[in-house]
Amino acid sequence: MAQQARAIKTRRAILEAAATVFAERGYERTTIGEILVRAGVTKGALYFHFASKEDLALGVLDAQMLDEPMSPQPIKLQELADQAFLLGHRLQRDPLVRASVALALDSGATGVDRAAPFKAWIDQVSEILTVAKTRGEILGHVDVSDTAELFSGAYAGIQTMSQILRDRNDLNHRVSVLLRYLLPSICTPALLTGLRLNEDRAEQLAAEYDASQSRREEQ
Repeated sequence: MAQQARAIKTRRAILEAAATVFAERGYERTTIGEILVRAGVTKGALYFHFASKEDLALGVLDAQMLDEPMSPQPIKLQELADQAFLLGHRLQRDPLVRASVALALDSGATGVDRAAPFKAWIDQVSEILTVAKTRGEILGHVDVSDTAELFSGAYAGIQTMSQILRDRNDLNHRVSVLLRYLLPSICTPALLTGLRLNEDRAEQLAAEYDASQSRREEQ
């Protein structure tokens, strides 16, 4: 168990080092040697976890995806809102997640599948919307695929704007605004009052996530 915990910490340290160097120098200019120095690990340790610089970049990109399952909610659309709030919290607090987003937008990262995190996010949103539609939570005319792409693109835009204007300090507010304007256009009216889309929901989810992460680190 202790050996497994060390391996997890080493992998995380390598990813954080790679993310930092990618952010500072850009993907193309970054070398494995620079990552090794920043991470303070041996070449053997790095290659035990990652086969190449591209593999490292993919690991950084994967950091955007939630590292534990969301709690099921009585209204499926609440899970969509919760994912949006929680990603916002991780963007504010986790440097690896921030670096992951920056790498996805790095046009110089040739040879890296920067579309993967966008596709994964769209797929997650589509899955939630599909279940919500089967439950009758979504208006009949709503196209799930189009809505998933619209929501994902809008989220990417507001987090970028929040980063540039306020260093993401207002991201919870911007996510809440997005949800409060978008979800009423697709949700069955009778369910709207049951959705929690305000910033207090973001604060609750953040506290629960941080407590969960602390428990995992203690194990």
